[in-house]
Amino acid sequence: MRAIQSKVGEMAISLTVNGKKRQVEGDPAKPLLWVLREDFDLVGTKFGCGAGLCGACTVHVDGQAVRSCQTLLGDVKGAAITTIEGAAATDVGKRIAASWIAQDVPQCGYCQAGQIMSATALLSQTPKPTDEDIDAAMMGNLCRCSTYVRIRAAIKAAAA
Repeated sequence: MRAIQSKVGEMAISLTVNGKKRQVEGDPAKPLLWVLREDFDLVGTKFGCGAGLCGACTVHVDGQAVRSCQTLLGDVKGAAITTIEGAAATDVGKRIAASWIAQDVPQCGYCQAGQIMSATALLSQTPKPTDEDIDAAMMGNLCRCSTYVRIRAAIKAAAA
């Protein structure tokens, strides 16, 4: 039996992704976005700007919405990561998805995974958000189609 040789700088990192214990052999400086997409084939998390400014890559780390393009693998060792694929299985995620469709939020759809991840984090922490709560939680999630009014309506409907 041959030993598996690691590349210089790589290490085994364990984390929980969508409720499943996972391990990846990788560079701790690799952005979480690329670990999710390339190593775990979870492609619902999108690459947008690469600078954490657009929100397309939003995932939850221990329940908090974070930009996965700016979150390093080494910084999430042992953490619970939820992607759009995992959020879809939760009660809050199902309510948000149904509300998103009912409010006709999606246009081009590219930002939607990040928008939904920020909205589910908000409703998980603040079940009855005010307009100010919604604005604060969704700040930094950009939508080129400008569906912000419908996004707010969908969040309010999901909270009702």
